[in-house]
Amino acid sequence: MYSQNSKCKICGTSVLVSKSIGVCIECFRKNRSEEILEEALRTHKKFRKMYGLPATPPRSKNGILCKICSNNCSMGEGEAGYCGLRRNVGGKLESKIDNETALLHYYLDPHVTNCCAAWFCPAGTGKWYPKYSVREGPEHGYYNLAIFFYGCNFDCLFCQNYSHKELKNAENIKYSELVDITIKNSSITCWCFFGGSPEPQLPFAIKAANSVLQAKRPERILRICFEWNGCGNPHLVMRAAELAYQSGGNIKFDLKCWDEDLSIALSGVSNKQAFKNFEKIAKRFPIEKDHPPTICATTLLVPGYVDEVEVSAIADFIASIDPEIPYSLLVFHPEFAMYDLPVTPLKQARECYMAAKKRLKNVWLGNIHLLSSDFLY
Repeated sequence: MYSQNSKCKICGTSVLVSKSIGVCIECFRKNRSEEILEEALRTHKKFRKMYGLPATPPRSKNGILCKICSNNCSMGEGEAGYCGLRRNVGGKLESKIDNETALLHYYLDPHVTNCCAAWFCPAGTGKWYPKYSVREGPEHGYYNLAIFFYGCNFDCLFCQNYSHKELKNAENIKYSELVDITIKNSSITCWCFFGGSPEPQLPFAIKAANSVLQAKRPERILRICFEWNGCGNPHLVMRAAELAYQSGGNIKFDLKCWDEDLSIALSGVSNKQAFKNFEKIAKRFPIEKDHPPTICATTLLVPGYVDEVEVSAIADFIASIDPEIPYSLLVFHPEFAMYDLPVTPLKQARECYMAAKKRLKNVWLGNIHLLSSDFLY
């Protein structure tokens, strides 16, 4: 429940301050001290300990190096990687997953529901029929196979799907099971890998997606989509992008914020690799008239923190590549360690939306039902 009693430890204001961060965004930007950042990192440490996860990405000098994501964990004897999926045991890397088996659960998600790309993608609009959609209009009666990965290379204090941290409750699923269920069910028209985030299990996702595209009939519509933070190994990220482009799918980059220190405060680690990967994919697969967008960006409007300043900088970055790239702003609702914040205020949502619209041609506001009805576009 949102509490109006939280006050900034520096200036004393009580305007949209989460106890998980301890300070307001203005003081965070003005001070830039290690002590301010450390306040947020203590919160990360507290919650990660509850789930048996390391407080920070391990950096042992003689450890086993993992390059699956941008954290580049170097695990010493007995240490686990930041995602919790890999560990150094007796000098050897032990993993809960591999190329053929993953920790995940999956389910059929009816079109068109809560996908943040539904406002422009083939499933939601029927555009690019008949090559990339099954009908001229929304694909009602068809499904997305939603593939939820356990584990993540981020630790967002506002995580909307924090059950991904419960690795002990996760089921081991072979990629062949996903392929089999899809081939047998012709009403499945896309896959979406999410979680958590797919980065720690990208080798599995790539193999599974490649296998199902090879196994399906040539004329069948089956789009491969990824929803991630974007901080994966550049080679693996590009391979995933190739599969998305080939199938008419979409890669949704959750660009949390622009400020690197704010990323560390909110998500535990830097998100700079996300912007590098985004730019590479956007330039490799530019917007085409006769092909669905291969890439889009989303940003969750965390009350009091991810504001007009952050959105403007992200939108400037996207516009410098191509102002046609779709950008979704998502209204926040209280969750996980940031349960003490309210739904994104109407003023913040409007300011962020208008800031993005000044720079980009295709902007959408999601979760609008959480806002008051007088939001004006």
